[in-house]
Amino acid sequence: MTAPAHPGRMLFVNLPVADVARSTAFFDALGFSFNPAFSDETSACMLVGEHAFVMLLVREKFAQFAHLPVADPTTHTLALFTFSVASRDEVDTVGAAALAAGGREADGAEDHGFMYSRSFYDLDGHGWQVMWMDPAAAAGAEAPAVAPEDVAAPV
Repeated sequence: MTAPAHPGRMLFVNLPVADVARSTAFFDALGFSFNPAFSDETSACMLVGEHAFVMLLVREKFAQFAHLPVADPTTHTLALFTFSVASRDEVDTVGAAALAAGGREADGAEDHGFMYSRSFYDLDGHGWQVMWMDPAAAAGAEAPAVAPEDVAAPV
């Protein structure tokens, strides 16, 4: 991988949810943690990476930041979210946890040898993919040849 253009830059993705407590419990079951300093009854700050966060916001609070109508994620897709885990086994563990916590499976496992993933919908209908990529392939080493049309987009 290449060096980031802006080291130390933080990323906050804002996501509308129907019930912050319910969504927090769902993602907690998947192993995510939350920063209480940026969480209250209308929002929860989910830590995704060292400098990456997802703000779970009740729809009304999310609408305060949006200048356009808020879409219903059960009928429209505006974004798909993918996060990596440390192993193929962890992909299956997190995928099973998502289903056990009330999520819906989007796709079965996708195995491309150097990359393995599962996709699911969270409680509000947002599409997520959990994936593992062989560290050698992620570092730019030659990965097994896979045609671009054989690698599905997340969810």
